Amino acid sequence: MNEEISRLLEPVFGREVKVQSSASTSGGCINQTSVLRLTNDERVFLKYNSHPPANFFNVEARGLKLLAQTAKGPRIPKPLALQDCAKPTFLILEYIEESSPGQDFSVRFARSLAELHQTSHDSFGLDHDNYIGSTVQKNAQETNGIDFFRDQRLRPQQELARKTLPPSTDKNLSKLYDRLENYLDISGEKPALLHGDLWSGNYFPDKDQVPCIFDPAVYFGLREADLAMTELFGRLPQKFYDAYHEAFPLNPGYEERKDLYNLYHLLNHLNLFGGSYLASVEQVVRRYVK
Repeated sequence: MNEEISRLLEPVFGREVKVQSSASTSGGCINQTSVLRLTNDERVFLKYNSHPPANFFNVEARGLKLLAQTAKGPRIPKPLALQDCAKPTFLILEYIEESSPGQDFSVRFARSLAELHQTSHDSFGLDHDNYIGSTVQKNAQETNGIDFFRDQRLRPQQELARKTLPPSTDKNLSKLYDRLENYLDISGEKPALLHGDLWSGNYFPDKDQVPCIFDPAVYFGLREADLAMTELFGRLPQKFYDAYHEAFPLNPGYEERKDLYNLYHLLNHLNLFGGSYLASVEQVVRRYVK
């Protein structure tokens, strides 16, 4: 594989380069990742999957390029090279060195995310499907944000989860769909460009404290979904949420809505990782369907 990587990177750097060393990294559960040091003393980031789903790395590269179009948004790693075959098993990205968050990182991150979310489109969704983890993420375009969230986010995950969901929970999920308009205030909300999977493992500051985001599940959606995901497995400091609201105010009642957005991710984790997430799914459903 190293010879193939060297060949793909030659036009990137304008001269022949070879892989000098490889250091595995941790953090992901879908792909193997490593930092490659090249003979020109550059480093690149390698994502590898021996049996990826169809177009897995292709759509990741497309998503990164779409996110990078927002000039004042977070920093996005550049896709450098994709294995040249029908079903690529690896993607090579710009290497960005992580640093520890400084005192002002949360505010900088909030403002850059607000800039990203102000990139809009005339419909919710995307012109192609992609992935959330290794699950296909449906992106059929809709003009109504609630219809999109119900039909392209919750329902596909519910269908996958039926082998695990108790019948009563499955029934209550369907009841919840009829009540979404009572809970989701989308007045004035345009489709926003979202990272789509913004948990704490998918962002960090670079050496200059510039916020960086990666491993996206990109689409145009309701922007509160990105904010809610930052709270699912721990949360950022409160000044992040205050700074975001100052830069791009939310409709009142976000605190009451955020668990609904995260129901999508909890169902996906149930489908990917098994029954340990069932109690969390049921807790959210019971909150809204009594």
